[in-house]
Amino acid sequence: MKYSKVMNFFIVVIVVVLGIVGDCYGQLQDGYYNNSCPQAEAISRNVTWQYVGANPAMAAKLLRLHFHDCFVRGCEASVLLNSTANNTAEKDSFPNLSLGGFYIIDAIKAALEKACPGIVSCADIVALAARDAVAHQLGYSLWEVQTGRRDGTVSLESEALADLPSPASNFATLKKSFASKNLGVKDLVVLSGGHGIGVAQCFIFGNRVYNFTGKGDSDPSLNATYVAYLKTKCKGEFDSATTVPMVPGSGLTFNNTYYTILKENEGLFTSDVALTTDIYANSVVDDMRANISNFFKEFGNSMRKMGAVGVLTGNQGVIRKQCDVNNS
Repeated sequence: MKYSKVMNFFIVVIVVVLGIVGDCYGQLQDGYYNNSCPQAEAISRNVTWQYVGANPAMAAKLLRLHFHDCFVRGCEASVLLNSTANNTAEKDSFPNLSLGGFYIIDAIKAALEKACPGIVSCADIVALAARDAVAHQLGYSLWEVQTGRRDGTVSLESEALADLPSPASNFATLKKSFASKNLGVKDLVVLSGGHGIGVAQCFIFGNRVYNFTGKGDSDPSLNATYVAYLKTKCKGEFDSATTVPMVPGSGLTFNNTYYTILKENEGLFTSDVALTTDIYANSVVDDMRANISNFFKEFGNSMRKMGAVGVLTGNQGVIRKQCDVNNS
């Protein structure tokens, strides 16, 4: 009897302590808004589909926005904050100047604030919009978004410059960057499949086409026929006005064609080519290329994993009233 009472006491203590910790540092969960804002995900999806339906190119923009958010300070919407007189924010750092979709996030936030004021975070909106943007074309979602993120209050240009992987990165640099976010080589290869949609400005890869070693030559690892094609599109090494699809002929179609073009030496960025220079990474490329259903499954798994990087939950962070400025 005494043993039973003692055990019950400890069980109560453990439950109370876990309850306190869970309140302060709670984890993401499926259906976080089921009680506080049951229509949250439907509202977010409807607004996202409205805008992506009108401009399919925004699917890639919203997917990239989520990636760039999570890789700097974690998935806490710091990428949405505007610069101020005293601070240059992530949004205005060089790697983020080509980001887009901010107006869609603002529209989703406005709709959610009207329905459920002060409940849904901007960080969750970014995560939901990325999922729903990809789902629009397919007609179904590739992954469930766990919610419960809260918003950060700090956004620094310097951190974006330091933390975002460069298109010129080699494999070792990419592996280290992803490992710092608790993401493995498989996640690196699978998430790179997001390059299957979207476009790139010519100047980002222009040296590979026009001046690889400083002698007016092309990168020998780039398919010669593809180089000739790129020269018909890009007006020179530093052409910032022209964009080309990341995957030839597939700029708006989310599928696994990205991995096929890697094997054909048509990866646009040095960081794309890097995936084929490591034995294990290259084997993952082969796996993703071989089976689109497997790619879709693994992409969803890696997106859920990335979406949990550095999140603020429980009593951490805030719920911004407006996504591009901190609460006053």
